[in-house]
Amino acid sequence: MHAILHPARAVTLSFLAVIVLGALLLMLPQARPGGAGAPLLVAFFTSVSAVCVTGLVTVDTGTYWSTFGQVIIMLLFQIGGFGMMTAATLLGLMVNRSARLRTRLMTQTETRSLGLGDVHSVARLVLYMTLACQSAIALVLTLRLGLGHGLAWRDAAWSGLFHAVSAFNNAGFSIHPDSLTRYAGDALILLPILLGFILGGIGFPVLHDLRMRLRDPRHWSLHTKLTLAGTLVLLLAGFVAVLLFEWGNPRTLGPLGAGEKILNSFFISAAARTSGFNTVDIAALTQETWALHYLLMFIGGGSASTAGGVKVATVAVLFLLVVAEARGHSDTEAFGRRVGASAQRQAVTVLVIGSILIVLGTLALLRMTDFPTDQIIFEVIAAFSTAGLSTGITAQLPVAGQLVLLLLMFFGRVGTITLATSLVMGERRMPYRYPEEHPIVG
Repeated sequence: MHAILHPARAVTLSFLAVIVLGALLLMLPQARPGGAGAPLLVAFFTSVSAVCVTGLVTVDTGTYWSTFGQVIIMLLFQIGGFGMMTAATLLGLMVNRSARLRTRLMTQTETRSLGLGDVHSVARLVLYMTLACQSAIALVLTLRLGLGHGLAWRDAAWSGLFHAVSAFNNAGFSIHPDSLTRYAGDALILLPILLGFILGGIGFPVLHDLRMRLRDPRHWSLHTKLTLAGTLVLLLAGFVAVLLFEWGNPRTLGPLGAGEKILNSFFISAAARTSGFNTVDIAALTQETWALHYLLMFIGGGSASTAGGVKVATVAVLFLLVVAEARGHSDTEAFGRRVGASAQRQAVTVLVIGSILIVLGTLALLRMTDFPTDQIIFEVIAAFSTAGLSTGITAQLPVAGQLVLLLLMFFGRVGTITLATSLVMGERRMPYRYPEEHPIVG
């Protein structure tokens, strides 16, 4: 009898296998223009960043890697994004299937979650939606780059495809050394990319729910409502804050016109939640905008999406918990539904573990380097949340420091989902309960 591998462990091992394979391919002579294979650390760091759809790099993607190497990188973050979306969705179905039939039917009725049907059809649906969005974005970008920026059609098509796949997967990889700063004034370039990483970052369960019940918001699941409401609040609040903090900054939005300032402020707000693209120099942002990025990167995108972070729904549940406690309510409620106690415990656990990892990563890098604390915190949160934004110190970190970022990227991308799944699958009722007592809190 072979032992059955826990689904969460299977996902972790699968991602590790893809990372190792990607690193080996990037070490091939064909992966670099000069025919010399990339060093192990460079190849491994790039592979981890691509599979974990982070976007942090130690070398320039467009010049350091050949077309073959860039194709490998694109395939890695395609696998990383699509694989995580599929794995997270299928793991959610496995969680439901591990319960008794009555519990599964109750869960499906109350949450209007994905059905209990063939998991292969779920994977196909994710694939079709992914390819449809990426193809549409790639087409728009190709036409704009060819007609509006004078690129040869072959170069325009490759750039359009690479950035479209990178955008939808929230990977943040660009073949330009300045990311998207050269297109800061071009809405026809920024808006399709913006749409791509917002759709990819919402999460497949939400997209599935919208696809099935777009005209009937009353029957959207609580998860969909929390994710959409949280995403809207974060986008608008971030947009207003960036506009306020950067309007007169001569190194970022200052030289731009009013319309371009509005466009780039919204782009920066959305990109901070794990897309990894930037239209201005991140190192030139004000301290207030950096602090805003800490929060937005840490929260990230939707559950079962290509985005990272502790997830919007997690923070929404915690916010509702705080509101309920402040009002003296025994139940945590939203949109006419009661949030389950297990979901509240899982949200607290994910937040605490994520915070601990960030603190440990920050302390480790502060011990290893002499960089300012604010830059270290930015880099650590960007790695854990797979946001991929950088103040420019990643390549300057020592080997040990880059290894710390590697671990943070991997745990941030795989750990929170596998942790939540493990919590649900490991949930069981104890045959006894201890006497209740109330310690003093606060």
